[in-house]
Amino acid sequence: MRKKHIDWVATLAKESAANPLVRIRDITSKYRLSSAAVSKALRRQASRGLLEKLSDDTYLNKLAVSPTPRDIVNQLVPDSYVSLASGLAEWGVSSQNPIAISCVTTSWRRKINTPSVQITYRKIKRDLFWGYVEKKSRYGKYKIAEPEKALLDWIYFALQDGLPVQLDEFQFDKLSRARLVAYAKKFPSTVMQTLFLPMLEGEIVGLQP
Repeated sequence: MRKKHIDWVATLAKESAANPLVRIRDITSKYRLSSAAVSKALRRQASRGLLEKLSDDTYLNKLAVSPTPRDIVNQLVPDSYVSLASGLAEWGVSSQNPIAISCVTTSWRRKINTPSVQITYRKIKRDLFWGYVEKKSRYGKYKIAEPEKALLDWIYFALQDGLPVQLDEFQFDKLSRARLVAYAKKFPSTVMQTLFLPMLEGEIVGLQP
């Protein structure tokens, strides 16, 4: 059987127009190649700097135009959304914008840490996986927690990790009081107590109706 020739630079350039990710299984199916051949070829292109390995099956296509982690967070883990410090920063609730994108998911905790992509996924219970919207990115869409949900997720995980919950640096005028209270009631009582005490003592001010 004659060996099929693939111009991998041209192929990756073509693929990059629609998606910054390259998956072995997708290329195998689309170009009717063996997974072993594709895996070997992609490793070679990674060594040349055209790809960056994110997982056993997935690479970041370096020929894509200005991809960001938000372009790929939901491709890597569909049942996830941006939240915690990253969500608070994106909505303007916090001025602290972490390098790694923080997400929550119902699957498993994992971390992707490469020169171009830093994403942390924290596992959350299924009954707390809600309160997010979709935003557009260059290459599609990604899910992000509403600002109130991002704050409550942040408190929830801080308590789980035994970290102090310091609320004095947040811009609460970005949040709805009614939505914050309604959402907080769906969390464990410890989250409600951590939030409501500062509200009653006047430490949380400026909330929208």
